[in-house]
Amino acid sequence: MSAEPGTQGVPDLPACVFLLFGARGDLAARKLFPGLYRLAAAGRLPDQYAVIGSGRHAPDSDDAFRDEVREALDDSVDDLDEAVARELLSRTSFVASDADDGSDLAAWVREAEEDLGDDVLRLVYLSVPPGAMSGMVGMVGREGLAERARLVIEKPFGLDLESFGELDRDVRAVFDEEQVFRIDHFLGKEAVQNVLALRFANALFEPAWDRSSIASVQVDVPETLAMEGRGSFYESTGALRDMVSTHLFQILGAVALEDPGEWTADAVRRARAAVFEDVRPLDPSRVVLGQYDDYRDEEDVEEDSTVETFVALEAWVDNDRWRDIPFHLRTGKAMAETRRTVTLRFRQPESSVFGSGLAPDELVLELTDEAQVHVDLLGKRPGPEMELAPATMRLDLGEELPDDEPLEAYERLLLDVLQGDHTLFAHADETRRLWEVCQPVLDDRPDPLPYASGTWGPQAALDLPEGGWRLGRHDAYAD
Repeated sequence: MSAEPGTQGVPDLPACVFLLFGARGDLAARKLFPGLYRLAAAGRLPDQYAVIGSGRHAPDSDDAFRDEVREALDDSVDDLDEAVARELLSRTSFVASDADDGSDLAAWVREAEEDLGDDVLRLVYLSVPPGAMSGMVGMVGREGLAERARLVIEKPFGLDLESFGELDRDVRAVFDEEQVFRIDHFLGKEAVQNVLALRFANALFEPAWDRSSIASVQVDVPETLAMEGRGSFYESTGALRDMVSTHLFQILGAVALEDPGEWTADAVRRARAAVFEDVRPLDPSRVVLGQYDDYRDEEDVEEDSTVETFVALEAWVDNDRWRDIPFHLRTGKAMAETRRTVTLRFRQPESSVFGSGLAPDELVLELTDEAQVHVDLLGKRPGPEMELAPATMRLDLGEELPDDEPLEAYERLLLDVLQGDHTLFAHADETRRLWEVCQPVLDDRPDPLPYASGTWGPQAALDLPEGGWRLGRHDAYAD
């Protein structure tokens, strides 16, 4: 069970057992094991650690499981460092478990801890369907694995307000809130965090970040990907639960945040929770659901499925800063582009020098791994006449800071869990409030409208914002 101590570990991090439920799943392959590898390659893991995967279906052997992990690393990591990969794999094993029986797993965890030293941290990661979470949490508690543990829960956190309440009750029966990390990887993205830096660190933007200057806000996260083997998952969740109640509202929270006063977990989470308390429960008449034409032909999808693969909606934040300013959120599968774009559309200038009907200025935040910021405005066209022409100012932090490497979202969030930093994780109160906001749509769900793959969604959604969506316009910025 033992492995040689790592040479790049972080000395002030405690020895740790990473206990990954759902370790043979898609998320583990695409994000969790690559995230652990990147932390190891950067010297950000503890000197002493072990990785134990678990799930109902065991591979033929630990070596077979390591081969699966190695294949996942080859698929996800460019320029794989063989020495780092070998070290990670040498510390990796698999033990089967389920909600009814975790005795073998608990024994293996304790054996690993004997090799690692005293007071070993347990990082328990639940990458399992929402319906399986309560059972796994109960098993972890019965087997005595919650002591010295930090629990990471993958979204969605339940499937509605009632099921979230049941899950939260079951989690609280085993773990204290300070032990719980509800992970939303959009909050771990450098670009989402840069929204806060851009606003609060720059006097150019902060005074204009309110209803007196801004006419509307758009949060637009379309994807060209269709199901890609996730038909079964989508049949149980749909786009509203998968994307809106988590990712898109978390981006809204970052945009609408009041000044937290300091960059600490308590201050940022209080400010974020305050914004969500001010979000008006959604009006189903201002929500458009859609389903792309070929969805019912996907693997593991019912032939008469009414699950939505697209959502566009109008939201309102009822406080002094944002009252009467619409926030339009859109996301969907099999759409025209893959983007993560926030657009703040400014009001028309009060001056009448150049007449009325001018194109509004727009501050555009491209939430790519290397944050990009565009300001669309009007200037004088070169020449003898006073004629206006559109122009764009651009800031590309990847070009401005070429020697700085952004952390991938899961790399950052796993490191935060190791360090016990809750800043970028959702508190139970935030999560409960977002389900309260979304529940009216779940109770009075609009019928999904069809849309063709490779488009921007149903016409009713295109008509939702006054002035239309930025993405999809003929003059929208394209990478």
